[in-house]
Amino acid sequence: MTALLRWTIRVHKWIALIVGIQIVLWITGGVVMSVLPLEKVRGEHNIAEHPDVALQSAGLMTPQMALEALGLSDGASEIRLRVWRGRPAYLVEAIDGTTTLIDARNGERLTPISRDTAVEIARADYNGEPDLEAVEYFEEPTWEYRQSGPAWRISFADGEGTRIYVSSDSGLVTARRNDNWRVFDFFWMLHIMDYEERENFNNPLLITASLFALITVLAGLLLLVLRMQRLVRMELARRDSKTN
Repeated sequence: MTALLRWTIRVHKWIALIVGIQIVLWITGGVVMSVLPLEKVRGEHNIAEHPDVALQSAGLMTPQMALEALGLSDGASEIRLRVWRGRPAYLVEAIDGTTTLIDARNGERLTPISRDTAVEIARADYNGEPDLEAVEYFEEPTWEYRQSGPAWRISFADGEGTRIYVSSDSGLVTARRNDNWRVFDFFWMLHIMDYEERENFNNPLLITASLFALITVLAGLLLLVLRMQRLVRMELARRDSKTN
């Protein structure tokens, strides 16, 4: 056995032991995530359809008037006019990142929303009428929500574990979760090796494991080539011995 072959076997064996489990998890996660329908993971199959509503600017406050009503003399990073529960409203994001929704006709603050309003918004977003399972309020993001700002979580007893998150500051549905999403998210976490935020695809742990996996595969290919060369030489030597 040549020194190159011995070295290749040693590298392949030990690195495979280190990254072998992660390689299995990558493959398993890829299979699971490819099997789960993405529209069900995102909860899109349960979203109610809402007809488009045309906004008329007549009789509405200007964006500058909306900022003055909120006391934002320094301006805002973004202000959008939208329809909220049948009324025109400005969604204003202040420079410090806080969000407020106000009536575009009279400047009335519409947020933070109450529990009952959050439930009504979630029910209007859901295509169906399942029973409520729970209504919870969170000041800080949860592992499942992962968005800034407080939010209401409305859980439905629909057999799919559907949870709709409604932002307290914007009055909008900001996330949809269900059992399919949780399974997908678990394997996504294992796949990208980000066990905390579950979002960073460029973390050092994943990069290191990927490099080791690449070395393992390359060492395996080299080992295959060296073994095939050895078998070919042995076969040629056997034939030569028979001929002689």
